[in-house]
Amino acid sequence: MKVLKFGAVWCPGCLVMKPRWKEIEAEHPWLKTEYHDFDTDKEAVQTYKIDHTLMPAFVFLDTQGNELLRLNGEVEKEKLVSLIEKYKDQ
Repeated sequence: MKVLKFGAVWCPGCLVMKPRWKEIEAEHPWLKTEYHDFDTDKEAVQTYKIDHTLMPAFVFLDTQGNELLRLNGEVEKEKLVSLIEKYKDQ
């Protein structure tokens, strides 16, 4: 499983989520994540159809790159950890 994280410097919710994800990644070193900046990573933004009004955005992918789940906005750490545990073997 991999989580694609989409954010931007102008996005308040993105700033809230950065330290939250840092904690999660430290506690789950096996978790693969990629950060994509909305303003500079246009290819990824277009590929995953990320809307600037729904930032931050988190796309959970299985090992084949298929989308499992998509979350938008500020998400509680407990919810993210629960979803990561649920989908970790996919």
